[in-house]
This record gives sequence, C-alpha cells and structure tokens, in this order.
Amino acid sequence: MERRSALTNAFVFGMLLKHFREAAGLRQEDLALGVPCDRSLIARVEAGTRTPRENLVKRCDDLLPTEGALYRLWVEIDWTSQEVEYPDWFNRRVEMEAEAVSLRAYQTQVMPGLLQTEEYVHALFSRGSKEDPALTDYRVRVRLGRQRRFLDAEDALLVAVLDESCIRNVVGSSAVMHRQCAHLLSVGQRPNIRIQVAPSHMGHLVRPRTSMCIIKLPDGHEWAYSESVNRGHFCDEPDVLAQLSRTYDVLRADVPSAEESAELIREAMEGFRQHDKAMAQEQLQRPRPKRLRGNRPRHPRRRRRS
Repeated sequence: MERRSALTNAFVFGMLLKHFREAAGLRQEDLALGVPCDRSLIARVEAGTRTPRENLVKRCDDLLPTEGALYRLWVEIDWTSQEVEYPDWFNRRVEMEAEAVSLRAYQTQVMPGLLQTEEYVHALFSRGSKEDPALTDYRVRVRLGRQRRFLDAEDALLVAVLDESCIRNVVGSSAVMHRQCAHLLSVGQRPNIRIQVAPSHMGHLVRPRTSMCIIKLPDGHEWAYSESVNRGHFCDEPDVLAQLSRTYDVLRADVPSAEESAELIREAMEGFRQHDKAMAQEQLQRPRPKRLRGNRPRHPRRRRRS
C-alpha cells in the first residue's frame, strides 16, 4: 500500500481517534487519565496539530474499542513528510486553548481564528502567498481543528469583542464575507459563545491597543496573550492582568450587546449581498463585443465585366 502524506492524515487520524473515544463514552480527560498523559495532548492529536507517538497510539487501542485500527493506520501514514511546524510560542497558545475554561478576546482587522470559516481561513492564508497548496490546505485544517474545543462542548466559554473592521474588511470576496458573517450569527447562538461588535463610530470607547485575549485555565490561573509581527507574548503579572481585565470588561459593558451586535452583523451581510448583486447586474449590462459574421476569412469579390 502506498504510504500517505502526513499533510492530510494527521487531521484524519485525529478525527478517527475522536470517533472511537466518543463511541466509548469517554471525555478527553478520561482517555488522558488512562494513557496517562495531559488532556491537552489528546486534544491536539484529535485536532491534527500534534503527531501521535507510537506508545500513545498503542495505549489508545488498548483503552478504546478499536480492534487495533488506530495502530494499523498509524503504521501506514508517512509521518516523516513535511508538516506544519508552529513556533514554540504559538504551540503554547494552542495547548492553552485545548484546556482553557474561558477565553475573552478582543480582535481587530481580521476575524479571530476560533471563529473563522473554512473559506475565510483559506482566503486569508492564500492571499499573496506562493505556498504549496497542499500545505495551505493542511494549515486550514489545523486552524479549524483548534475550534473544536469551543464548538464541540459547552464547558469552555468564548467571549469575543470584534472591532467593526473585522466584519467590514473584505477577505477573499463579498460572498466569502457574507458566509463568514452568517457563521458568526450561527455560532453566536451557542450557550458558550458570545460575540459583540465595537462600532467604529463610537469614538469614546477605550479599546486595547492590539488584538489580545485573556485565557483562564482549569486551575484558575490566567494568562494574557497578544502578538507582534513575528511572535506571541504571554503575561501573567497580576498588575497587568488586572488592568487588561478592567479595560476589557468596561469595553464589553460599553459596546452593543450580543443581540444588538447581531443586527450590525446582519447589516454587514446585507451590504455584501447587495455588492454581489450589483456586480452580477453590471456583468449582465456590460456591452458585449460585436461578433463578425461567420468565421471564414473575407476576400474581395470580383465584379463581372459587362
């Protein structure tokens, strides 16, 4: 059998592991306890962001009703192929997300990664990039895999305050943005997800200087996370956390509620729909170039002499 590339199968392997775990009625915590390992490791393997080791795979086969399927698949996959390697600082962020009990985020310019659609992620990674399409596709799947922590369970709280630029800046196309906004409205109805929009005309709002989030772990410890051009920054200093929490909480109180923000998102959706409609109408009304009769070369006719 031909060995497969890890570019796609890390994600597929994680889906299979999750299927067997859920079929056994186990939580990630339960499986991690039996292995034993940290729950974040199970979460990352299931999300396709971590290459599973042989001993972990064999132990999962022992604990789950797989009949050895996980190890057989693990052997067939070429795990030495090129994989996406994130910087250590971002791996740390992913590990925190996998076990966080709450995440309070403020985002500007682009949608938060945990709320992006597949189309949006792909357009974001593809613009101006000469990257191998297969690698881009894998990066898209990895980002979508990170969302499972908040979409598959209701025990992790995700609160996001979006600067209005997030829903106005076009990534991909108007159609991509229309569906992205629809996704925000859909996931915003989940009991563990709240989305609010900070309108651009509300100049009195005190906003964080950059996109940031406050991550709360199961032991109650909190970390503030932000990014500069080429690295991420973590901080758990009490004074800094207190100041950021206060700024964030005041901002949430001053911006429109989640219900009111949904109306702003619907308004942006309608704008993208109207734009697409206008573009289609323009294409229909654009004059078409005149077609020559027939497709044969034309030659001057000889006149008969009288």
